[in-house]
Amino acid sequence: MNFIELLLYESLKNHNSMLDLYGSDRRVLQIASQDLMNFLKVHWNLVGKEANECELAEKLQKFFDENPDELEEFLHMWTGIWLKKWKERVRLLIGKQNSDRWRKTTKLLNDAEPMWRKLPNKRELREVVTATLIKNGEICGTSIIAENVLKLELGNVKKKSRASEREILLNALNRTLKKARELARSKGPLIFVKVDETYFNLSNSSSSS
Repeated sequence: MNFIELLLYESLKNHNSMLDLYGSDRRVLQIASQDLMNFLKVHWNLVGKEANECELAEKLQKFFDENPDELEEFLHMWTGIWLKKWKERVRLLIGKQNSDRWRKTTKLLNDAEPMWRKLPNKRELREVVTATLIKNGEICGTSIIAENVLKLELGNVKKKSRASEREILLNALNRTLKKARELARSKGPLIFVKVDETYFNLSNSSSSS
């Protein structure tokens, strides 16, 4: 575990003791840690700065050393809000549930993937969109949402345009920032996790035996 994961571990467990953060719920801890880093980058005005993660780690360590009680109180409050958002934003799709929607989304993502892989500044683009989400009230799954919306808009623009890659990128970024503001203010799920239905069949068999 890194320093941020260690800080969040106890706070998450205090809110929900059933979380298995070393096992099946490890991904929850990882996403929460990334979201906290993204939130603090915006709060401390570190977005877009070189080596911002190193500076963030130093500031957080200093905060922990000088004001541990204040940091604990902040983490407890932030984690409570994050978990409520997690329940709202994340939905499991079992088997072929919503398969038509997934096919369309997957095609757009696949169409955008070659251009996305070639982009030299995708990290900076993701940070800008992530910051827009956070400034408009979103704190859960911010990196995941930012990257997927960027790819979807790249796929949409590329499909409809014969412009240069630079023009496509600028158009897609403008559309993404607008979409990010809308999504941050929306209600309901934004992150869909596809789960094979055999997982639940196995789980039910185990619990009944």
